[in-house]
Amino acid sequence: MKELTIAERCAIPRHSMPHQDPVERIRNFDEVALGWDRDTAVEEARRCLLCKNPQCVVNCPAEIDIPGFIREIADGRFLEAARILRASSALPAVCGRVCPQETQCELTCVMGKKYEPVAIGRLERFASDYALFQEALPVPEPAPPTGKKVAVVGAGPAGITVAGDLVKMGHEVTLFEALHQPGGVLVYGIPEFRLPKEIVRLELDVIQKLGVKLVTNFVVGRTATVDELLEEFDAVFLGNGAGAPSFLNIPGENLNGVYSASEYLTRCNLMKAYQFPVHTTPVARGRKVAVLGGGNVAMDAVRMALRLGAEEAVILYRRSRKEMPARIEEIENAEEEGVRFNYLVNPVRFIGNEANWVTGVECLRMELGEPDASGRRRPIPIKGSEFIVEVDTVVVAIGQNANPIVASTATGVETNERGYFIADDDGRTTKPGVFAGGDIVTGAATVILAIGAGKKAARAIHQYLSDGTWPETIGKERAKP
Repeated sequence: MKELTIAERCAIPRHSMPHQDPVERIRNFDEVALGWDRDTAVEEARRCLLCKNPQCVVNCPAEIDIPGFIREIADGRFLEAARILRASSALPAVCGRVCPQETQCELTCVMGKKYEPVAIGRLERFASDYALFQEALPVPEPAPPTGKKVAVVGAGPAGITVAGDLVKMGHEVTLFEALHQPGGVLVYGIPEFRLPKEIVRLELDVIQKLGVKLVTNFVVGRTATVDELLEEFDAVFLGNGAGAPSFLNIPGENLNGVYSASEYLTRCNLMKAYQFPVHTTPVARGRKVAVLGGGNVAMDAVRMALRLGAEEAVILYRRSRKEMPARIEEIENAEEEGVRFNYLVNPVRFIGNEANWVTGVECLRMELGEPDASGRRRPIPIKGSEFIVEVDTVVVAIGQNANPIVASTATGVETNERGYFIADDDGRTTKPGVFAGGDIVTGAATVILAIGAGKKAARAIHQYLSDGTWPETIGKERAKP
């Protein structure tokens, strides 16, 4: 194919992603974004300037050779593009769907200085899907066996990454998952319409073909402790996430019909409550649903409520749209689907009826003051501005906390004041041989940051298994979310 000049590359407009029509998609759980065909992917790939010093790579926690895989797509070598992706990432088809490329690799794309950045995430999805669905992606040969054994706790993004990287280095890896299905937040948190479970299954198949052993229904801290694992394994990685819900601690929070986002989404996603009674886990199908929060989890929950048949679905958020941490794409999808956004409001109590079912949320109107520690303007209550939102279902989506089960039985592995493991930048904890990474160290964050933490930890584990060295102290200040 003819090599394009810089001017010709810049003249190609960024390609949009086709979506299901909003009227249709709120009636099903199918993936909203439909993906690209070959011609669209090639044309978008030809926009890349193939920079000699690509800042997109610098800003990618998964350390992907972005210009390399995009060049292969531009030349029509889709399988080779997928090989490049998988050399750095165990979850490229996942990342192409849910990672916030707009604040990472695409943010520093040179094309974006005058034009729109190259659609790196959409190209990643295309190449990964091509390999998973259209051609058999060859599984790379692992290094010769080292005789070392590693236990990885938690089959979420960080754990999957650690397991995939270590098995390629020649180590024997066992991946322990507490739930009946691996994937962590990818399967219990993110809805099918944003990340199909089949994609996660196919990605996991690849690391199992490499030799990773998967054990489900294994609760570390109950089935076995970290100390017991260390009797059998040479190193342990803790990637058990931050799945415990956060609450507002306001009156009425224990009323029927008030869910944490963790429970609501787990019931719907992993336990298929949306197919009750075919699947036996029920969930409230409210007519008037309020979701409290402004992050991606809140967007997932409110869009789920629509698909469960809600006539009204509203986001209650204490700041303005500008301060919302959710991806712009997810906010826009929710708006298209009919979600109503009520900004600058803060719930102060839940109201219930005689049967203890929630019937309303009393809120205070807010105004924005000076920025707080998060960098966002601090919401300030307006006295006397109370009002009531009528509801029959509420989902509280204000964040997650560390589950204490693993930490409470892991002697010598210190946690900070919020219950997260203390670890250095490479995942080393305060106990030799025990590493940690992802949300259980940083607090709830993004999939790609968990993957990045997993990659660093895998290298550090490999070094530890090779030379046995361990820092004398691990600074507590490193792991405070």
